[in-house]
Amino acid sequence: MSHPHPELTAPGPLPDGGLRIVALGGLGEVGRNMTVFEYDGRLLIVDCGVLFPEEHHPGVDLILPDFEAIRDRLDAVEALVLTHGHEDHIGATPYLLRERGDIPLVGSELTLALLDPKLREHRLRETVHHKVREGDRISFGPFDLEFVAVNHSIPDALAVAIRTGAGMVLHTGDFKMDQLPLDGRITDLRAFSRLGEEGVDLFLTDSTNAEVPGFTTHEKDIGPVLDRVFHKSEKRVIVACFASHVHRVQQALDAAVAHKRKVAYVGRSMVRNMQIAKELGYLRVPAGVLVDAKELAELAPERQVLISTGSQGEPMSALSRIAQRNHSFVHLEEGDTVVLASSLIPGNENAVFRVINGLSRLGANVVHKGNALVHVSGHASAGELLYCYNIVKPRNVMPVHGEIRHMHANAALARATGVPAANVVIAEDGVVVDLVDGVASIAGKVACGYVFVDGTSIGGITEASLKDRRILGEEGFISVIVVVDSVTGKVSGGPEIHARGFAEDDATFDEVKPVIVDALDRAIADGVTDSYQLQQTIRRVVGRWVSKAHRRRPMIIPVVVEA
Repeated sequence: MSHPHPELTAPGPLPDGGLRIVALGGLGEVGRNMTVFEYDGRLLIVDCGVLFPEEHHPGVDLILPDFEAIRDRLDAVEALVLTHGHEDHIGATPYLLRERGDIPLVGSELTLALLDPKLREHRLRETVHHKVREGDRISFGPFDLEFVAVNHSIPDALAVAIRTGAGMVLHTGDFKMDQLPLDGRITDLRAFSRLGEEGVDLFLTDSTNAEVPGFTTHEKDIGPVLDRVFHKSEKRVIVACFASHVHRVQQALDAAVAHKRKVAYVGRSMVRNMQIAKELGYLRVPAGVLVDAKELAELAPERQVLISTGSQGEPMSALSRIAQRNHSFVHLEEGDTVVLASSLIPGNENAVFRVINGLSRLGANVVHKGNALVHVSGHASAGELLYCYNIVKPRNVMPVHGEIRHMHANAALARATGVPAANVVIAEDGVVVDLVDGVASIAGKVACGYVFVDGTSIGGITEASLKDRRILGEEGFISVIVVVDSVTGKVSGGPEIHARGFAEDDATFDEVKPVIVDALDRAIADGVTDSYQLQQTIRRVVGRWVSKAHRRRPMIIPVVVEA
């Protein structure tokens, strides 16, 4: 098995006839999926998604893949293939198109329709779209693409087979093998088998549920559970799910109709996405069931259903604002039922539990995956992955889409089905894999970090900036202002000390003020006159005192003024 190492260097030139693969996101994390394929000097990109920030990313809105490795080669990009419409696969597309706006976008009808509003928000109107469906075969430069239907937690998902002179790569995208899907569209195992017979040289497989034994539960099994929840609820029902989960919204609509309730969407993305899904025929909305949210509020509680965003505890989502009692027109009442119809994305646990606690404090009955079957995963479990390996019989395997533990579990499954250990490549973001003469191996590494979006700033926030924010948030800050007489070199004013998030009473610092003056006098007597060095003296003195007296490590901002 191949392992990425910190000492990996930049890769050498790609051998003639070889295919190079490098993930700029999505390996070792759940999100930010983006994989670049290079053949004969041309590039193909599969997916371009975002990662949502965690608690240790204060102030960050989104995290993007790092385009730096291909920034000077964007003219060589033949197309961007989007496997499905989830944010972690399409969300960063506008940011890539801001660097080259005419990259052809290839995806299914629903995927491209969900992307369109994002492009308009970024004022990208002259984009090139290629709408494809399962069974289609289309070429972009040296890349011959064939699309295969796969089942996932969003309609219209696709796997893609990429044929080049170096061989065939089969990229599953996100998938599972639900044999009883709500829309009747199953993962096309016959196509997988046919491609396997032709010869799959490299199999890129979804790793998210590789640690989960057996097979993923059917989506249809959720319907009866939701029906019971609606039946038992005597007041309003709020269903929170991903704004792209058309199947879950369909099940909530069906339950509402069965129990003679009206439905309203809450949350801008939910309203927008469900309107798109309805217009394209992916969502069936019975006549008269859907009303405006403000109109719904006028009905009796037992006739109300709200379908909301916020199942991951996002601070500005509709559900979070409802839990905090600051939503503009939805006000939770005791006895209401809230259904969190989603699974926990790693890193969101604390935020989701805060929302659950907030809802419970207001008297709501909260139903979630931990106490009822109100959500099933959209990803293949170990049994399904084994099945695929046995059908496809790939020569080489590269697990994708998951944390490192998921990828290792997926690699173990591949080896269990007979793939040689030397042909199972575990790579992380930035690690370069070459497919040459039918063998996949690690060839080096390119720089690949996080790119943070903070308001209008893209990439301007660094890890150092985030560290400062975390210190400010957790430890507070202390400012120390000292005036030094430029003629005598003596301290002539201050120290004046102010703090935020550290101590309410400025008298706390009285004991350290003379220590600061003594330290400055000694430094000046030793010939130190530079303001920066004097500021460092103040920082050291205050830092030691704070650590010893208060066991804290606030940000210390010293200012020396010469007068």
